[in-house]
Amino acid sequence: MTLDNHPWSREEFEKRLREQGQAYHIHHPFNVMLNTGKATPEQIRGWVANRFSYQLAIPIKDAAVMSNCDDRAVRREWVQRMLDHDGYDDLNGASDEGGIEAWIRLGTAVGLSREEITDLRHVTPGVRFAVDAYVQFARTQPWQESVCASLTELFAPAIHKQRLATWPEHYPWIESEGLMYFRNRVTQARRDVEHGLAITLDFFKTREQQLRALDILNFKLDVLWQMNDAMAVRYGLPDQPAAPERPASVR
Repeated sequence: MTLDNHPWSREEFEKRLREQGQAYHIHHPFNVMLNTGKATPEQIRGWVANRFSYQLAIPIKDAAVMSNCDDRAVRREWVQRMLDHDGYDDLNGASDEGGIEAWIRLGTAVGLSREEITDLRHVTPGVRFAVDAYVQFARTQPWQESVCASLTELFAPAIHKQRLATWPEHYPWIESEGLMYFRNRVTQARRDVEHGLAITLDFFKTREQQLRALDILNFKLDVLWQMNDAMAVRYGLPDQPAAPERPASVR
């Protein structure tokens, strides 16, 4: 028996990348709880507060990708991701507060204060370690690999649509304006993934490289899954109690 080491076709490679979506955190019990109306206000607030640390890291990650990238055309397109999250003023006569501010609005809509969102007081160690690992990957690995890691965006529109479809019914106490981040990301994620997918399909040509791409994508899926694991431990699931909060640091 001989191993087939021939590269997958472009179509087969894309198919295998998309198949990794079975491990996307849309299937995590904590996320299922959120989107089926079984979460308490405290669990929702905990999720929003912890995910804010990830939102903050996204433009930092994207800046790392750009700093490692020697392709001007890629940088010119990739910079839009930073603008989407950090926002911009008076760009061709337009302005946008950005995704980070939209997430803060989600936080205030679920009952958090701006201060307790932005000072990251609720972020669990597990979430912090996962987010830091992703940023460190983007800083230290070839930019093409960081682009590949971003391909969890392949699966993101579905999770945003799910939230938009279920949260208003299950959690009518959350103001509709607070869900703007999810509305914006449905279209932004589709645009982003078209660019990232094209780069990945073009760069990872050999079977060895293509297998490496699957490993990279699974690393990012692990990051997102671990964040949900940490939040499930801290805030509990319908069939398990919440863990005690970590004591505050002594200074």
